[in-house]
Amino acid sequence: MSRGFVRRALVFSVLATVLTGSALADTPASKAADDLDRYRPAPYVRLQHPEWSKNAALYELNLRQFTPEGTLAAAEKQLPRLKALGVDIVWLMPIHPIGVKNRKGSLGSPYSVRDYMAVNPEYGTLDDLKRFVARAHELGLRVILDWVANHSSWDNPLVTQHPDWYARNWKGEFHPTSWNDWSDIIEFDYDQPGLRKYMTDALKYWVREAGIDGYRSDVAGFVPLDFWVNARRELDAIKPVFMLAEWQATDLHADAFDATYAWDWYSAARDATIGGKGVGPLRSYYSTNDNSFPREAMRMTFVSNHDKNSWDGTEFEEFGPGLEAAIVLSVVGEGIPLIYNGQEAGNTKRLAFFERDPIAWKEHPNGELYRRLLALKKDNTALWNAQWGARMVDVPNSAPEQVLSFVRANERDKVFAAFNFSKVPVRVSFKDSLFEGSYRDFATGGKVQLARGATIELPAWGYRVYVR
Repeated sequence: MSRGFVRRALVFSVLATVLTGSALADTPASKAADDLDRYRPAPYVRLQHPEWSKNAALYELNLRQFTPEGTLAAAEKQLPRLKALGVDIVWLMPIHPIGVKNRKGSLGSPYSVRDYMAVNPEYGTLDDLKRFVARAHELGLRVILDWVANHSSWDNPLVTQHPDWYARNWKGEFHPTSWNDWSDIIEFDYDQPGLRKYMTDALKYWVREAGIDGYRSDVAGFVPLDFWVNARRELDAIKPVFMLAEWQATDLHADAFDATYAWDWYSAARDATIGGKGVGPLRSYYSTNDNSFPREAMRMTFVSNHDKNSWDGTEFEEFGPGLEAAIVLSVVGEGIPLIYNGQEAGNTKRLAFFERDPIAWKEHPNGELYRRLLALKKDNTALWNAQWGARMVDVPNSAPEQVLSFVRANERDKVFAAFNFSKVPVRVSFKDSLFEGSYRDFATGGKVQLARGATIELPAWGYRVYVR
């Protein structure tokens, strides 16, 4: 209510008193309500997550390494297996032709894009992509493409067609993204409206033409946020999409992205396992996530992805004997979980990034672990994503340096979990009453009754997940 309006209202009120002898002034209660309206919180997240993302898990598919053939057609044949694994969203690493100029290795990086409007002939054709997406949809899966908006290859036709769309260094030359060893790409200039329109139209093209369901946005924080906000609005006008940002920042969640990377979760889980730092780093992560990110935000939790696997190490190297506990926490804790191709086969090698290096597929216990975990996530509403699921609530325990324990519960479902992030067995008891109840043990299927003062034995790097 403006001050001018208030003044006019007072004048009319006085006139009415003079003319009729009755005051029309607001009551004290209504004035107090008007004052409070100014302080009511506005929704921070204004976008709508697609309904099918409520209990979804992601699977990152590296076409170059996923099959011996390295093609979309060969990958399509594996979609029923991914469905059986329990994933919902298949993220295809960039499917576009790769730059030749300043290429790294013999095949180059898929993140050096030579043509945003074409399919890399090494992977197949546009029709192959359409068939891949159609088959995924038949199985109830969704497909998102990896999108590289920040930069292109040196020999992308845009370089000669629209040189003004590219950033320049102090010499006036095209240049890779600063402070990085990305010599095979050059950076765009998002001050140019023409570039923004072209990139938005290209994003819309793949949704309309191939039927894809959204994007994973490479180094999303290197591109202005207002570009992503507008792009999300135009994409949603076609159909509801899912957007994942390779970045971690609260503001990305308001109007642009459904999910962001939980890089800090990865670091905290690594510190808690092979780093030998106990649960302190994880407590710090969950405190920040709980208090700094909106309830509707999805944070992508993972123990591997293409960057970590190729440049830092496999999950076996990065998490050591605590790997299984980290995998379980990535699914039953808050977050939207990711599987990088090969994890379900227990892949122990760092996949080459610029060459063919097909995954050696085999049965592995981690594959069965992921299958059971994702089935639990779908069945138990407390483990669902964002506002659909329940927040983690800390359950104090008698070994706070070694054991992370928490409950996720709503009116229908409940999960109580405890993780021993130490190299020695722990006998631990729990305080308060939040954990109490009748459960099913996730590992054994047996019934468990936990009452006040209950204690459990946790082996080194062990965990217990109790489900109701």
